[in-house]
Amino acid sequence: MKPDPGRRVVITGIDVIAPGGQGKKDFWQLVTSGSTATRRISAFDPSPFRSQIAAEVDFDPERSGLTPQETRRMDRAAQFAVVAARAAMSDSGISPAGLKPERVGVVIGTAVGATVSLDREYRVASDGGRLHEVDHRYAPNHLYQAFVPSSFATEVAWATGAEGPGTVVSTGCTSGIDAIGHAADLVRDGLVDIAVAGATDAPISPITVACFDAIKATSPCNDDPEHASRPFDATRQGFVLAEGAAVLVLEEYEHARRRGAHVYAEIAGYATRSNAYHMTGLRPDGAEMAEAIRGALQEARLPPETLDYVNAHGSGTRQNDRHETAAFKRALGQHAHRTPVSSIKSMIGHSLGAIGAIEVAACALAVEHDVIPPTANLHHPDPECDLDYVPNTAREHRTDAVLTVGSGFGGFQSAMVLVAPAGRNR
Repeated sequence: MKPDPGRRVVITGIDVIAPGGQGKKDFWQLVTSGSTATRRISAFDPSPFRSQIAAEVDFDPERSGLTPQETRRMDRAAQFAVVAARAAMSDSGISPAGLKPERVGVVIGTAVGATVSLDREYRVASDGGRLHEVDHRYAPNHLYQAFVPSSFATEVAWATGAEGPGTVVSTGCTSGIDAIGHAADLVRDGLVDIAVAGATDAPISPITVACFDAIKATSPCNDDPEHASRPFDATRQGFVLAEGAAVLVLEEYEHARRRGAHVYAEIAGYATRSNAYHMTGLRPDGAEMAEAIRGALQEARLPPETLDYVNAHGSGTRQNDRHETAAFKRALGQHAHRTPVSSIKSMIGHSLGAIGAIEVAACALAVEHDVIPPTANLHHPDPECDLDYVPNTAREHRTDAVLTVGSGFGGFQSAMVLVAPAGRNR
């Protein structure tokens, strides 16, 4: 089937499960307040590790509407995805009775899959790591689902009644933005009318903390966790690990218009590139990210000068912050110096594959409210990061067109452009 160039993709439902609060309202309140949700890890004893801090979600499966059977069956990350998907569908106002199930697709991103379950069950089956050959008799019945990340899409499809294409995207820290980009293509290409899309990760476990400790990527600022995530600040010491999820309902514009749906924003352009350079390293010139930005703007048919806000990857590592700054200058030219840029990771940490979807949700809400979230903890700007990073305080600012970008281990570079819905009274 050839894509219909007239098919546009809009966001009609949003839910976010993030550190500092569950739900779209709590999330938006936190990221516009300049407050942070980073703290000492409580999920396990972090004292053996170099970095002992994270941004955890205070999540109760039962209070979130999951049955004991669902809680037992699903990994924590899958639980996040299902709860967020149900809430996003409710937010969209789509009636299950009016759905054509075969015209509804699911695309879920994740970087590290069912880490919490796999870590926990390995410790049990190996007697705390003492057995070289694990005892399979201690493995639970649902362990197979933890090994297969596609189970995340399956669970969301069951929860939402979707019978169209079902996919899991795993491209490291760009998984969330890439999942939404792929879902938008499904809608634009006419394969579905509705896509339930987003990403989830729950990586706060000993194995993940140990891995990032080994490469010294995470912050060791254990005595002051609230100020540990400091993107674009000269005193930054690495990123803060986090968990969370965001799920969006994407809908073909005419389909949404006919049912009178509320539209948050339109997904106007998306592009992704690979730097084919290094597993974790980045070239300082930002060439590949700049190419992704250009590709997204080209698909959106927008010149760089129309952008009102850039949501940065802004992880808080020296190489990423400088790489991004160079990419923005390379792609946007002089307009980069006139465009507000910020990183919400300063407040909710870096939830790996989930963060890209959470950031798309933040951009849609920025378009909705004409407010730009700040970069918290930015008190000593890095001289090499010389753009307008909206330090510490949210800013009221007209946001008709916004750009969000992601950068991931493996060399992934992705960009997406969201625009205000046509005809909105602003």
